[in-house]
Amino acid sequence: MSTDRQAPEPAAADELAAPGPEGEPTDGSDGVAPPEADPAAGAPSEPPSDTEAAPDAEPDAEGPEAEAPVPSVTDTPADTAADTTAEDAEAEAASADAEAEVDTAAADAAEPGATPTGDAEGATPALSEAAAELAAQKVERERIARRKAEREAPIEAGTKLSGTAADLLAAVRAVESGAQPAPVYFDDAPAAPRPAPAAAPPQPRTPAPVAAVAVGDVDAVRAVLLRGGAPEALAAQAAGVLGEGAAERLAEDPWLLLAVAGVRPTQADGFARALLGPEAGPADERRSAALVGWLLEQAALKGHTALEAPVLEKALAQYGVPDAGEALEQAIGDGAVLVFNEPLDPPGTEYAEGEEPPVRVLVGLEGCALAEESLADGLARLANTFGGAADWEKAATGPGADLIRAVSGHGLVTHTGGEAARAEPAALLAVAREFGLRACLAAHVPHEGAVTVTGLLAGAEGPGRDADGQFALDLLIVLDAPQLDVETAAALVESVPDGARLVLSGDPGVLGSAGPGRVFADVLAARACPQSVSRTPDPGPLGELVSGIGIGELNQVEAPGKEVVIVPVRDAGEAVHRTVQLVSESVPRAFGVPADGVQVITPGHGGSAGTRALNAALKERLNPGPGRFGGFDPGDRVVHVPSPGRALPARVVSADAQGLHLDAAGERIVVPQEQVEARVRHGWAVTAHQAVGARWPAVVVVLPGDAAEALSRDWVYTAFGRAERHLSVVHGVDQALPVAVAQGLPKPRTTRLTGLLRALVASAEEPR
Repeated sequence: MSTDRQAPEPAAADELAAPGPEGEPTDGSDGVAPPEADPAAGAPSEPPSDTEAAPDAEPDAEGPEAEAPVPSVTDTPADTAADTTAEDAEAEAASADAEAEVDTAAADAAEPGATPTGDAEGATPALSEAAAELAAQKVERERIARRKAEREAPIEAGTKLSGTAADLLAAVRAVESGAQPAPVYFDDAPAAPRPAPAAAPPQPRTPAPVAAVAVGDVDAVRAVLLRGGAPEALAAQAAGVLGEGAAERLAEDPWLLLAVAGVRPTQADGFARALLGPEAGPADERRSAALVGWLLEQAALKGHTALEAPVLEKALAQYGVPDAGEALEQAIGDGAVLVFNEPLDPPGTEYAEGEEPPVRVLVGLEGCALAEESLADGLARLANTFGGAADWEKAATGPGADLIRAVSGHGLVTHTGGEAARAEPAALLAVAREFGLRACLAAHVPHEGAVTVTGLLAGAEGPGRDADGQFALDLLIVLDAPQLDVETAAALVESVPDGARLVLSGDPGVLGSAGPGRVFADVLAARACPQSVSRTPDPGPLGELVSGIGIGELNQVEAPGKEVVIVPVRDAGEAVHRTVQLVSESVPRAFGVPADGVQVITPGHGGSAGTRALNAALKERLNPGPGRFGGFDPGDRVVHVPSPGRALPARVVSADAQGLHLDAAGERIVVPQEQVEARVRHGWAVTAHQAVGARWPAVVVVLPGDAAEALSRDWVYTAFGRAERHLSVVHGVDQALPVAVAQGLPKPRTTRLTGLLRALVASAEEPR
C-alpha cells in the first residue's frame, strides 16, 4: 500500500463551496453556498473556480454529516426522480432527459399501481407459486407498457413540467427521496441484521402518521403555486411547512417558498417574479430575510450551529443582496435570527482600562441556539450537582480501571478509544450494577447489552422515567458519542437527574453527527470534565491499519491471513464487477462469511459506482426479481429511514395494501405505500455515514476514480474500521487515498458549545 503523500495545496479557510449537482450546497469551511447563475434575479454568477473548496462525498450526513456529494459521485435530479421502481431505471437508461424523468416521477405519484399492493397481485389462492410469479410479472409488464404509452399521450395541465418548474420539482423530490441533502438523512449507522427471536413473532409496527393538512389549505396553496409557475406537487409540503394561512402568506411573500426542502434561491426568485412582477427585485427585504434563514438552514445541514457574521454577509452579497450588512441587521432586529458575541480570549483574561475584549459575532437560528445553551447548562448541572463520590478502587481492575476510577468520583466523564475500547464501558456498567446503581448503556445502533438512544428518549427502551419526567437511573453511558447532534444530546442530558453520572464514550476519529453540532469534540475541547483515554489497541492487521489512518499514516501492514486485500481497478465498471465477485464468491469462499455478512461501503449514492449502481448489480446477483413491490422483492436487503437522521438495516418480507413489510433485527415494521420511495433503500451497499457505529465480519470498500475528491481521513478511518475479520479495498483512486489520509482533515464546524462550557466552568470556579 503506497504511502506517497504529495497533494495539492489545501483550500483557504474562508473559501466558499460551490453548489452541488442537485442544487444542494457542497461542504465548505463556512457552511454556506454561493448562488447559481441567474442574471434575471440580479444575483452574480458563480464565483471563479479558485474560490471553490473541495466537496465531501457526504455532508458531515446523508448528513449532515453529515456529507455533501461531489458531482461525479452523487445523483442528478433525473437519477433521483427515477430511483425506486424497475421501470424507472429502464426509462433512465433509455433517456437522460431530465424533463422525461420528472414526468416519470409525477406518473409514479399519480398511479396507484406504482406502490406495493401485495405479494402476488392479481393471483388467486388456487395458483401455484410459479404460476403466481408469472402472473405477477405479466401484470408488471402490462403496467410498464401502459406507463410508457401514457408518457406519449396528452397530459393534463400542470403535470407536464419543463424549465424552472421541472428543476424545482426534481430538486424537491431529490430531498424527499433522501438523495439530498445528505447531512440530515442518516444519524444512526446500520448494524448487521440479527436473527429473529424464537418467541412468538412480533406484531408489525407502523411509523407514526404525519400531521394532516386541511384539503382546503392545500388547494389554496396549489392555486398560488400554479400562478407563479411552480409545480403543484409542492402544495402539500408548502402548506405543512408554512402552517395556517399558508396561501395568503405565500402570495404576499413568495420567497417563503425557500422553506420547502430542496428549493433554491434562483427558483424562489423566479416564482416571486411571476407573482409580483417588476416589484420582485434583489433588494426586496422579504427576499433578504428569507435568504438569511435559508443560508443558516443550509449551514445546519452541514453541521454548523451558527455562522460568523462576516461569512453570512459575504454569502448574502453573493446572492445579489445590495447591502448585506443592513439586511443581516434587519433580520436580527426582526427576531428572525439570534446574534451572539463570543469572547476570543479564555475566561478570566484581564484587560486594560477602557480596552474592549475581542469577540467574534455569531448568528444562528433559535432552535440550534436554544439546544446548545440547554446542553451546556445540563452538562454543567451534572458536573456540579454530583456529590456521591464512592470508593470503587477494589473494582477498578482490568483495561477499564481508569474509566471506573474517574466515574466513581465525578458526575460527567468522557471516554475515548477505538473499537476494542468498547469493552471498557461494558466493564463499567457491570461494576456499577454490582454496587447497586441503576445503570444503562445506550448506543445509536443495536448493540449487545445496550438500548438505542432513540428508544431511550421515546420511553420504548431502558429504565423509563420518574414522576418528574427524568430517567430513573443513576448512571447513563452513551456509546458512539460523536454521533450526537445538539438537539439529541440536549434531550438526553435534560433527562438525566441531578446527582446522577453521565459518561460520553466514543472514537473521535470517526465521521461526525448527521445533525448540527460537534457535541463530543466540543466537550473534549472545553476540558470541562475528566477525560479517560483508552490504551487498549485494536488488534491484528486491521487494527494496525486503522490506528495508523487515525494519525494520518496509511501504512502497509502484514496480513498473513489476508485480513486486508487491495483489489486495483481501472474504471467504475470494473469496480462494480469486482465488488459483486467479492461479495458473492471470493469472500464467502475464502473466509466462510456468507454474503449477508459482507457489507459494501462507497462514498456516495449516485455515480457509476455509487450505492445505487452497486445495489442494482448486487440485487441482480444475490436476490434477482422484478421489483414488483415499489422496486423491492421479498428477501431484499434494505436500509429503512423512519425519520431524518436514522437508518436501520432491514430485510423485505412482503407487501400488501398496508405497505411494505420489513424485518429489522426481529422487529416487524410496515412502511406505508406513499412513504416507501422516500424511506426505503436497498442496503447491500451503503455510505460510510450510514455505516458509522456498526461492524460486519467482512467489508468491501469501493473507491472508484471519480470519488477521489470525496475522500478524507475521517471517511477512510470510518469505512476501513467497519471490518471485524476481513477488509477488501476496491482501489481506483491511485495516490488520492494516501493524500486523503495524510491531509484530508474533517471540515470544521462553527459551534458555540465549547465557549459556553468554558464560561460555565470558569463561573463555577469563581469564589462566591
